[in-house]
Formats: sequence, C-alpha cells, structure tokens
Amino acid sequence: MTEPTIENTTTDYDLSALVIPLLKGVIYQENDAILWHALLQLQARVRDYVGVLGLELVLDEAEGYAFLRARKEEPDDDAAPKLPRLIARRPLSFPVSLLLALLRKKLAEFDAGGSDTRLMLSREEIVELMRVFLPERSNEARLIDQIETYINKIVELGFLRRLKPVTASPGKQAVVFEVKRILKAFVDAQWLANLDARLADYQAYLANEHGESSDG
Repeated sequence: MTEPTIENTTTDYDLSALVIPLLKGVIYQENDAILWHALLQLQARVRDYVGVLGLELVLDEAEGYAFLRARKEEPDDDAAPKLPRLIARRPLSFPVSLLLALLRKKLAEFDAGGSDTRLMLSREEIVELMRVFLPERSNEARLIDQIETYINKIVELGFLRRLKPVTASPGKQAVVFEVKRILKAFVDAQWLANLDARLADYQAYLANEHGESSDG
C-alpha cells in the first residue's frame, strides 16, 4: 500500500476544510504541508468564498503563512450596507505595540544579514530591547516581570513562539523565543521606514507618562 502524497490528497479538501482553519487562525506551511498545498491549489476559490463574508485572504507563499482579515472598505462604499465584523480587532496596549515595533525592526535587521530564516531571541535580549524605552526602575525584578507580561501577550497573539529552554551556563537555562515572520504582514515596510520617528514619539510619550506619575 502506497503512502498518500501531497498531490493526491489535495482533492480530499473542500472549501470548508480550508476556510474553517483560516477562521480559527493562521495556517502555517511548516505545521501542515498537505493543508498548505491544498490552500495554494484552491486559493482563488477560497478568496471568492471569504469575499462574500467581507474578508480577504492574506497568503505569503515565500514565508509560508496565510490568514484572513477584514476587507478594507472603499471610500465610495458609504451607501453600501455595513457587514458585521467576523474578525475582531484587538486593541493593544501602548507597551505591547512598542515591543511589536521593536521586534519588527529586529527582524528587518536580521533579514538584511541574510544568515538564516529564523530569528531567535532570549528573554534577556527582548528585555534589553524594551529597557531603553521604559522609565527607569530601581526594582529590576519588577521591570522584568512587567516586560514578561508584554511578551506573553505577543505569544498569545502569535507573533512570538516560546521554544524549549536552552542551557546558557552550567546549572542555568535561558528562555528563548522565535520571532514569527507573520509579523511582517502586520507591520509593513512603509510603516517600518518611519519607525525611527515613531520610536522618538514613543520615548516622548513614555517620558511624559513617567513625569505625570512622578508628580502624582
């Protein structure tokens, strides 16, 4: 008996078998090669199907991920009936947005080096990324705990993946994260080009927040 191949299992998928996983979250090539191949073959039908629901398919074949997002409303569509949103927007706190921006910048620098395709960062490296933008605290443990909550939120959003701890030194293990490349789809090149100005705004905002809290 022969093993099923990607090619001869694609026909086993109908639109429901592709759209339902997309409605639940991101499809990654590395997680399910057969499902991914089926999506590539049937993506035109998937786009038409989800378009009726007011959604659009975002598929990056090179990076190996696909997800659904709400279709942008055209300026001349004011008279059209508004559809309820199937994909909810998630408001992010200011520090979480800042950390996402810093991770995106780090990913761009990493890609420019061209040495590998997976960016791995330790918890300590992520803490150092954030430290310069946060008010100074005398309690180092509290600062790290605070940044840890931001990291956990980004893990929950799917932009970071927690890996198995690695041995950093005898008797000590380091917590390591992979920066998921899908982050590029949410923080695009145009936004990244203006990042330095945005980071300056972040620093001004945080300095103001720190000043107000100190006055209080």
